[in-house]
Formats: sequence, structure tokens, C-alpha cells
Amino acid sequence: MSDKNHQTALKNRKIVGIIIFFVFSLVILLMASHYSVIAVSKNVRNVNLSKKTQQLYTQTQTLKAKRGTIYDANNTPISEDTSTYSMYAVLNKNQKDSDGKPLYVVDKHKTAKKLSQYLNLSEKSIYTILNPKNKNAFQVEFGSAGKNISTIVKNKIEKLHLPGINFIQQQSRLYPNGIFASNLIGVALNETDEKTGATKLEGQMGIEKAFNSELSGKDGYKNGKYDVYGYQLSDKSQKTVPAQNGDNIYTTIDYRLQTLLESTVSSVYAQANPSSMNAVLMNAKTGEILAATQRPTFNASTLKGIGSSWSNNLVEDTYEPGSTMKIFTMASAIDSNNYKGNDYYKSGTYSIDGKIVPDWNTSGWGYITYDKGFALSSNVAMAHLEQKMGAKTWEDYINKFHFLQSTNSGLENEASGSMQFNYPIERADTSFGQGIVVSPMQMMQALTSISNDGTMVKPHVISKIVNPNTDQVVKKYSTQVIGHPISAKTAKEVRKHMEDVVYKDYGIGSDYKIKGYKIAAKTGTAQVSNGSGGYASGDNSYLYSVAGMAPAKDPKFVLYITMKQPKLTGSKTATQLLSEIFKPVMQRALEDSNTPKSETKVSMPSTIYQSVEDAKSSMAKKGLTPVILGNGKVVTKQSIKANTTVNGNTRVLLLTNGTKITMPRIIGWSQAEVKQLGEILGIKVKINGSGYVASQSINSGETISKNQKLVVNFE
Repeated sequence: MSDKNHQTALKNRKIVGIIIFFVFSLVILLMASHYSVIAVSKNVRNVNLSKKTQQLYTQTQTLKAKRGTIYDANNTPISEDTSTYSMYAVLNKNQKDSDGKPLYVVDKHKTAKKLSQYLNLSEKSIYTILNPKNKNAFQVEFGSAGKNISTIVKNKIEKLHLPGINFIQQQSRLYPNGIFASNLIGVALNETDEKTGATKLEGQMGIEKAFNSELSGKDGYKNGKYDVYGYQLSDKSQKTVPAQNGDNIYTTIDYRLQTLLESTVSSVYAQANPSSMNAVLMNAKTGEILAATQRPTFNASTLKGIGSSWSNNLVEDTYEPGSTMKIFTMASAIDSNNYKGNDYYKSGTYSIDGKIVPDWNTSGWGYITYDKGFALSSNVAMAHLEQKMGAKTWEDYINKFHFLQSTNSGLENEASGSMQFNYPIERADTSFGQGIVVSPMQMMQALTSISNDGTMVKPHVISKIVNPNTDQVVKKYSTQVIGHPISAKTAKEVRKHMEDVVYKDYGIGSDYKIKGYKIAAKTGTAQVSNGSGGYASGDNSYLYSVAGMAPAKDPKFVLYITMKQPKLTGSKTATQLLSEIFKPVMQRALEDSNTPKSETKVSMPSTIYQSVEDAKSSMAKKGLTPVILGNGKVVTKQSIKANTTVNGNTRVLLLTNGTKITMPRIIGWSQAEVKQLGEILGIKVKINGSGYVASQSINSGETISKNQKLVVNFE
């Protein structure tokens, strides 16, 4: 290379070096400026670094609020918070602890066998889950069987020391009584917030939903600062906002009465298989709902059956009530001075504007009085009364009884009802409960005017709401007077006519007699709509009901039961089936309230060698309640000797000459009556507890063998 070229190369390198130096210096200067800005402002790309650093070492812990507890009238929890667990199994063999011990399922056969003892899954099913098709699966879950596991079961599984089996804790709702006013109380289930991913219990129906905001409470939080190793730092700026637990709700539900109602309704539901049933027991003076249930229903603990019973029939169900509506027709006629009970009318059929109103006995009973017509549940009698009152007066009373309007119970989706009232025949139909649609809650409210001497009160199921954080009563629900649709004199007269339904020899409600108490009742039978503007046909196309109150002279309790489209086999009438609910529940309520029994005394007749039908007739005339044992046609033995003086409505066991004897339903019987049963049948009886029969070891309808032993539990 020439000297000239060499000098040129050196010059170029120097220039490049100078350029690189200045570029590097400029970069250093820019970086220094940038970090100076950051040091002063502590911001990068609109992100506050100081705040970001603080967040990195600050953890916020949510303090979960406890959902309020729902109690019965005696402060026993019906629904309360608990912890449940979801179980999963780790399959990835790379999961080991610091000592190298496996944190995955090692022996799948053993694990499946052990878990099958505590999960509602077979050993084979569990083993299949532990061997998924995806061989690279990190972990597996166990479906519904692995969810909502109780603390007790979790602890038992943990004691098995099965590697790879883990649990996730979650807030849950405990319903310790299973089927227990389930649709009225409702359920609360975990729902996930789409934004935060957090889960929270939310009411889905009944009281749980209607009072969800009161029950939910408000979560708190706790901020804490931690170092890079996870240790909490001492910092005065740490903040804790405590959770505010949800309010507790106290209901008017009586545990003992609710339990008995559930038992009796379940028994009748199993016998008749109706499309639906409702039953409500209420304090006649205060409007407090003491027990309420429906069928179909669900087990609130397991949620079994919830898919087919997603409604609270107490306020959501509407139907044509049928003959129980005659209570209010008669009350309206009496109160408006349009009733003369001793006047006669021709029963059977009645023509209105060319349309026929039929009695259930279309042949009728000839010319009878209106008093007798009510006891016989005559539609024609009620149609005549509607005509005597006039449409305007009758409609005014329907409104006074607050039909066709919500009771404002506070529960979700309450129905208001409706009525067809344009034509003369439609107006007449409403007088005997057709063409007018009501809810059970509306019926209960209207019935208080009859039971409470003309004063109508609002039914309610909540007694108070209490803040558990302060023990202060947030809201108290007391008796609320809704109106005075009829006078006290009218109410007393109506109850007297309702007594005739039960006690007159021509009354059709004798099945509702209860030993020692006077009962006022009215039965009902209504055609069921076919959904197309007409009525369904067939023997099983009716809604049967009973509205009763006791003691008749001054009622303490009102019980209303409906049974829609039962499949009657002929062995029992609808009235007999409903009485299997009405009598034990009403009797228990009366006994628990220490209501004095009436002291009517009668002499026991002799029924030995009489036919079963004649024996029943003899007992009915005395106001006694016969229980027929055996499939024979002649009575061979009776539990109480002839000419013995007993209280009216005493239960008498009559043994027949039949070869097959089936077990009667003895729920609600006294110990003396159970002992009489054992003696007359010649079987051994073991008695547990005191009070009245709550359960029996030999099911109703089951054939009894000579050497069989009957175990009876009393409460």
C-alpha cells in the first residue's frame, strides 16, 4: 500500500472513531436524561413506577362476608353458611415435594378402592376417571360426586393419606333438614363473577332470593406488604376493612309442624301420584305461616328434584279453587242480607241465560234448604245466591276479600289471579269457584276474615330480620290488618255452616273430624283447565281441596290443602286422602297450643257381627272414627267395649273376618291407640319416645304377619 493510501485509511478511521464517539456520547446523554426524568417523575409510559413497585409487594386479601342464617320460629337454623370442598387428583408424575415424595396419584387401583367408600361413585368409575384418554392430563376432577364434600368426609379422606388427592375450599349453603319447606325457603348457589372470577352465594328462589341483598352482607379486605421472600413487612399504612356479615332472617315456620306436614304430604303424594299438591298451616289470628310445603319439591341439601320444581307455589301457583270458594259466596250473601238459610230451592240443575249450572249430583236432592245445600256443596245453591246478591255486590265482595290482587308477600313472582265475569253464566260460575283464578296465599289471606271474626290479616312467613354485627332488629314483621270485608257476626255464622259440613249426617266432610275438637271445614272439587279455554275430561281431571279451621268456635289455626289430578284407584276417596294430612297436622297444632278439648261424651255402640258398612254407619252417628282392619265384610272385634263412655271423635279399631290384614297409617296416633292396635292384631309393639307417632316400622298398606314386630317412634 502506498503512503498516500495509508494516510487516507488512517484519516477515514479517525473520522469513523469521532462519529462513533459522538453517537455513543449522545446515547449516554439521552439515557441519562431519560432516567433523570424517571427519577423525578417516577413514570414510564404513563405507569407510575413507585405505585407499581408497591403493588408488586402488596397483597390484598378478601375477607368473605358470612351469608345470613335463616331460622325457624324456635331459632333452629333452616339454612346457614358452611364450608364445602371440591376434590381433584394430580396425575403429573413430575409433581414432588422438596424431599422427592410424590404429589401425584401413585396407586390408582388402591386410590379408586379407598375413595369409593366416601364418594357416590363406584370403584370402577373412579379408576376410569384416574385414567383419562389424554395421557398428558395434569389433573382430573370427579364431577358432581367430587363437589360439595363436607368437612367430615374431607377429613376422613385425608386420613387415608392418598398421594395426589387434593381439595379446594369453597363457601356453601347448608340445609340440614333436606326436604323442609324447600320451595318457600329456596336455595343459594355459588355464582362466578365474570370480571373478577370470584364466587359468591346468590339466592335462586324463595326467601333466599327475595331477601338476597339482606342475607348477602358485604365482603371486606386486608392489604399487607411483603418482601421478595414472601415475609410480611411491618407497615403502619396497612389497611383492613372488616367484612359485614349478612342479616339473619327469622321465619314463622314451626319445625315440628313442618316436619309432620312434610311426612303426611309425602305419604299421600306417594299414594295418589297427583300432578301437584300444596299445603299451608297458618295461625288464624296473626297470619303467621307455621308450615307450608308443595309437591313436587326438592331436597335442598342434595338439590335432588329441583329441576321439576323450580317455583314457590305458595305465591306463584294459580288455579280455580272450586267449592272452597263457596265459603266466601255464603259470607258475602249473609253479610249483604241476601241469605235466608231456611228457604228452599230445587237442587240438581239451574238454567241461567240458557246455560246449565249442575250440582255434582246432577239428579239433585230434591227441594232442599240453602243451609243443607252448603253442607252438600251444591253449586246450584251458590248460583242462586249470586243471582240474589247481583253481580255488582258479588264483585264488590270479591274485591273486599282481596282476590285478583297480590298479597304483597315480598316473595318473588307473586301472581295476582284473574276472573271471567262478563256474562251471567260466568258470574254464576265464580260463585262456586270456577272461572276465577287464585293463589294459595290469596286463599289463606281471605280465610283469616272467616277465622278472625271479620278482620282480615296479611299472611307472613318472616317474623324479623336481625343484623348479626350489632344484634339490632333491622325490621320486624307483626300482624298487619288488611281490611274488614265482613262483620264478626257473619264470620261466626259462616263457621257454623262449615261445622255442618263436618258434623251433619248429610254433610260431605265427616272425614275431617278430629277427636276432642270441633272442626269447621269446606271441601272443594274443581275441574282443571285443559289449557285451550275448556276443561280436561276424565276421572283424574280435578283439583280437590279442603279449607279447615279449629277450634270452630274460636279458631287458632287454618289449614288449606289442594291436590291436583290425583290418580284415584278406588281404595280411597280424595277426601279420605286429604284427611290423612289434615287430621294429624291440625291435631298436632292444637295439642301443641294446649287448646282445651271439647268434652262431648258418647256411649260406644256394639258392632260385633255387623257388616263393615253398618258398623261404619253406627260409628258415624256417634261421631266416632272407625279404622277398619282386614279385608273381611263382617266385624269380629272392636278395640273399645260396647257401652263404654268415650269422648266424641274417639278412634275405634274394628277387626274384620278377612284373611289379609294391612297396616294402617298411624302417624299422629297416641300411645294408647298404638297399644290398642297391638292388642287387637296380636302383634308385639315397641314404643320409643313420647307424644304422638312420628314414624312406624311397618309401612302403611303393608301386609301384617303374625310374628311381626311393630316399632313406633313418638315425638
